[in-house]
Amino acid sequence: MRIAVIGGGASGIMAAIAGAYNGAHVTIYERCDRIGRKILATGNGRCNYTNINAEIVNYHGENPCFIKNITEKFWVRETIEFFESLGMLTKVENEGKVYPYSLQASAVLDVLRFELERLNIRIVTDFEVKSLKKQSGEFLIESYDGKKEKAQKVILSTGGKASPSLGSNGSGYDIAKSLGHKITKIFPSLVQVKTETTLVKAMKGIKTDAVVSFLSGNVKDKVRGEVLFTEYGLSGPAVFNISRHCGETRDAKIKLDLLPDMDFNSLREMLLKRKELNITLENFFVGMLNKKIGMTVMKYANVLPYSRQADSLTAKEISSLCEAIKSFTLTVEGTMSWNNAQVTSGGVDVFEIDENTLESKIIKGLYMTGELLDIDGDCGGYNLQWAWSSGYVAGESAAKGE
Repeated sequence: MRIAVIGGGASGIMAAIAGAYNGAHVTIYERCDRIGRKILATGNGRCNYTNINAEIVNYHGENPCFIKNITEKFWVRETIEFFESLGMLTKVENEGKVYPYSLQASAVLDVLRFELERLNIRIVTDFEVKSLKKQSGEFLIESYDGKKEKAQKVILSTGGKASPSLGSNGSGYDIAKSLGHKITKIFPSLVQVKTETTLVKAMKGIKTDAVVSFLSGNVKDKVRGEVLFTEYGLSGPAVFNISRHCGETRDAKIKLDLLPDMDFNSLREMLLKRKELNITLENFFVGMLNKKIGMTVMKYANVLPYSRQADSLTAKEISSLCEAIKSFTLTVEGTMSWNNAQVTSGGVDVFEIDENTLESKIIKGLYMTGELLDIDGDCGGYNLQWAWSSGYVAGESAAKGE
């Protein structure tokens, strides 16, 4: 069996290895000058390559339950065992993130490259696919510079449009579409969110723990985690995890609970006691909130000037400050671009893909993996887990199929 894997990212590499494990002769075709570039950038260069807490609830798309059968074949345990079999020692850190023990993303790519070499998997770089056609029971693959290759099976692992500097340019969508597949709406995800900037600019560079709520009509989502204030809006893991809504919904707002461990009434009682301290409003929140956040809360609640003494606060102003802390609300003005995004939301419609094998229901012998499909995960190793799982199942299925 001759299998062509188009795309040398995480899912493509795994698909090639799984195909070779099952007796196929595999070639990877990569448009860049080397494979695995995006792997090196994950986890801030440390590569949290999976998450022990990964479940279907961590995935999104028009039909996230599509991944159920894949998770039963090759999931977190199998992924960790696979990398350990290649000699990589792993460690679990906060929130279930799994890293190579060396905390070097290069370690993940290196052990994969060694396995590709051991399996004699052919790698063709600088091969950008212009067209893919099925003729007389075989696939004809043609590059932009005129090279032509043939294969009995093809695994399309081109990735999405996120982080184009690392190799993903969305070309896989055009290939899939040319073969009759539907592409759902695509937009940047796990990306910084742009908001009105009047207030956030004053807090630029400050990180805080918060509950982040997305609000727009019937669409609501809530997640707790780190938030980073920027000159253009919001960043940080919690914001990344709700950012997919910001790309598909208009007239949206983000609400921050800046003291999530304290309810409204307890906060109100605390502030009533603090007003007896001999301090100005400028320093009223010192010891509770970052000073700049505290001053911005004062401005948001229109409790000014900062030079006032705390004991001048009225009961109404105390309530306004509590409301500002528990419901600091900003208008969403979009997201940052594909260059900033970690992953693509949307993709090839999974209703046209076999949920057991990842084979196309339209073109026999064509398989699809990873970010190319309309499946995207939360921040924290979930997208790489989908890449490994979908790649392994597609590679195994392609090699074992008729």
